[in-house]
Amino acid sequence: MGPEEDIRRVAGRIRDAERVTVISHIDADGITSEAIMMQAVRSYGIPARSVFVRQLEPMTMKYVPDDDSLKVFVDLGAGQQDLLEERGLGEEEVVIIDHHVPQNTDTPYLQANAQQHGLGYFSAAGMAYLVARHMDAGNPSLGMLAKLAVIGNVGDMMAREHCGLVGPARSIAGDGAEFGTVEIRGRELNCYGISTRPVKVCLSYSDDPFIPGISGNEKKAEEFLDKIGIRQRNPAGTWRVWEEYTAEEKGIVMNALAEQMLATGEDPSRLFTEQYIFPEETFGTPLRNASEYATMLNACGRWAEPRIGSAICLGDRGQMLRDGERMLRHHRTIIREMMEYILDTGTTELTHIQFIHTGDRFPDTIVGIGAGMALSKLDWEKPIMVLSYLNDDPELVKISMRTNERMVKRGVDLQAALTRASEEVGGGGGGHKIAAGAYIPTSAEKEFAHRVNRIIAGQFA
Repeated sequence: MGPEEDIRRVAGRIRDAERVTVISHIDADGITSEAIMMQAVRSYGIPARSVFVRQLEPMTMKYVPDDDSLKVFVDLGAGQQDLLEERGLGEEEVVIIDHHVPQNTDTPYLQANAQQHGLGYFSAAGMAYLVARHMDAGNPSLGMLAKLAVIGNVGDMMAREHCGLVGPARSIAGDGAEFGTVEIRGRELNCYGISTRPVKVCLSYSDDPFIPGISGNEKKAEEFLDKIGIRQRNPAGTWRVWEEYTAEEKGIVMNALAEQMLATGEDPSRLFTEQYIFPEETFGTPLRNASEYATMLNACGRWAEPRIGSAICLGDRGQMLRDGERMLRHHRTIIREMMEYILDTGTTELTHIQFIHTGDRFPDTIVGIGAGMALSKLDWEKPIMVLSYLNDDPELVKISMRTNERMVKRGVDLQAALTRASEEVGGGGGGHKIAAGAYIPTSAEKEFAHRVNRIIAGQFA
């Protein structure tokens, strides 16, 4: 059975429901997935409510209502079907819209799952959009939903490996372009912050691609732009962002960067990427492009306010947006403090990884992001692991790992490493090759880094 048939069946069951509860994850993909499904269900005239959970586990199953509503799990559920069975949820009471590896259970829950059909670069938000489109092809909000699916795909790193969305995810971006809600810009600078950050800052934080002499050094990035004759401030005296550069200026920068990378033996191909701009959003704001929009949603989710992110997705540009911007500023401040803490404290280096335990100093929901930023200023050849305690569960330790594309090309697969290592100690993990996480018992934390180090050493071998 292909994905189209699964999508048709899921859409049909939702249309037939008298009431719906959407249960979703708190990251950018989960928040956009929830917003897509809530809009689609309500536009069809079906009463609906939603529930956000940080992780679908025994402790959080209590948030799934015990009523007669159809339970629509998005961006989770596929890998936790045993919990649905234990809760007593029958086949007709559940649909799953996901992109994670499905779990084999006796109950054949109906799924629209990208993973089951070999769609490796496709997020749950993408699947949710396809279901919503099948529910009502004439929905006047499909342009907005396509835009949200692009944000979910980009936020879940589906565009990272190929420097742009591919396959069905790219087709959805094309839908958005036809609706006028998405502008696809090819061969742009592969850098985060093109709408809000000074270009010198974008370049200094670039680790994929790694730019010798510039990555990790803002002063050198500024000197580089001065040397090639790029005006860095606008007439108002503020730093210019990449979106302000003319086509000629962009060409000068890209050519000079490529020459510098070639001169130092680096492959310049990853300098170029496809960027997804939202023309209806205000210039110079985080909502202007997919990656920065996703960061705001992640900030809302990681600071326990996913509903603010959902409201922004559904068009609130008043108080909810102001709250989201405040949370994003706070998010960035804490992440910067964490990055500085890692750099000041230093990591413990093993043969193939480096690690640090932050205890309860920082929220477990943001340590992975801080680790990724710190890695750009550390030994990039060794993936970084951060262990941290959970405020609401003293028996568990959160594990977050980050690496870069260069190490993935050498064989590193953090998802495989953490899944295997955590299962060996009675925990659980998942994620992606380049970024993954796990939860393990506190009794296993002492030797866990060494266990992961051995696994990653084997991946190199």
